[in-house]
Amino acid sequence: MSLVAYAEEGPVAVLRLDRPEKLNAVNAAMVADLGAALDRAEASEAVRAVLLHGEGRAFSAGFDLDMGEDDSLDTLSFVRRELRRDFDVIMRFWDSPKPTVAAVHGYCLGSAMEMAVACDVTVAAAGCRFGAPEVCFGSGIVALILPWVVGPKQSKELLLLGEDDVSAERALALGLVNRVVAPERCFDEAMQIARGIAANDRLAVALTKQAINRSANIMGMRDALLQGLELGVLAEAGETPESRAFNEILEREGPRAAIDWRRRGGSEAPEKR
Repeated sequence: MSLVAYAEEGPVAVLRLDRPEKLNAVNAAMVADLGAALDRAEASEAVRAVLLHGEGRAFSAGFDLDMGEDDSLDTLSFVRRELRRDFDVIMRFWDSPKPTVAAVHGYCLGSAMEMAVACDVTVAAAGCRFGAPEVCFGSGIVALILPWVVGPKQSKELLLLGEDDVSAERALALGLVNRVVAPERCFDEAMQIARGIAANDRLAVALTKQAINRSANIMGMRDALLQGLELGVLAEAGETPESRAFNEILEREGPRAAIDWRRRGGSEAPEKR
């Protein structure tokens, strides 16, 4: 079964992340399904806008930490391949020739937040929690789009602290999202925006989006994102005594216990059980 449900509602292609039992954590299969859904939307003459949202209690808790393994590749090459795959699907929402709108609720964390921010317009439900806890896990940022949206100072605070409890209202103040609405209104508000964009001249909309994106690229955005991805690969592939201790707790007791250990300073060795 596909992990991304696809439907066309008039001129809007609706993509729904459909792994609710895992809070829509994005794994390799979902990445492939997102790519296929975007291919379908972009190929359809009837589609003039794309709306992304999540099934269940959350938009997405982030990209799956378990990348698996491939014995045919060394660690660095394997991690680079896997993170590049994630990077490409995030940036498809930025690069899509059709305008993209995200409706986010519940949790919107890690690379899922990057994907939501990469959409042209993002609507958040009140009560939604945003965050980028990668540094807590010893991971790098896949698509370092945040500095281009909210600026370096705010990005450093969010990313270096590994904040994972940013309110929808703060996200709005930072410029991470465009609107905050009541949870029951989130999807409908996003759909109204998508339909409003779809009602405009198709070519003018496409060229205007292209012009805005080219402005960012002229300032070096694409090169900066690719360099950031490579540094993220080094962070993900690197191993230190600290990261080994963290991963032991992560595997044995789960993410919350590992992050608690990290926030206590990560000084004591993990208890053997």
